[in-house]
Amino acid sequence: MQTYADKAGSQMQVRLKKTVVLVGMMGAGKTAVGRALAAKLAVPFLDSDAEITQAANMSIPEIFARDGEAFFRARETEVIRRLLKARRKSVLSTGGGAFLAAENRQMISDIGVSVFLSADVDLLWSRVGHKDTRPLLRTANPRATLEDIYTARAPVYALADLEVAADAAYSISQMAEKVLERLEARGDILEKA
Repeated sequence: MQTYADKAGSQMQVRLKKTVVLVGMMGAGKTAVGRALAAKLAVPFLDSDAEITQAANMSIPEIFARDGEAFFRARETEVIRRLLKARRKSVLSTGGGAFLAAENRQMISDIGVSVFLSADVDLLWSRVGHKDTRPLLRTANPRATLEDIYTARAPVYALADLEVAADAAYSISQMAEKVLERLEARGDILEKA
């Protein structure tokens, strides 16, 4: 059992019954919110992109450049499967494209619970527009590319079990609290002591 403080500051003991898998666009906050959520629940935080880069000893842009996106996506599915099957339940952050694969969505649904961190394009752009670490945004017009990716992916992300809308005014901790509230409301993810 893990102990965490709820919104009112009351200590609550819970056990995570399923791995919580954060999905959504690049810049939605999956890693930052995932770390905060895992800390609140006293469970491990895992990041599928970090696991891939560690195993390959290369950055994601380097993997894309050397081996292509299809190779990367295949490794991503393998890593997600391995992390979901771990005995200890956790909070898992996935790359922006991971949830697009039907195999990944099914696997996440069978073993864990998917939480879509939704954010509008303006918020996403404010977070990723100044970075060169996003291989899909290495285009002549990265803002337009981000908008195109968002338009194509939003209907797939909407298939997630839960959705939590991001707001530029939320701190990372507040966003983690919003996710926690949705998990509590679901009823089959957290077991209270």
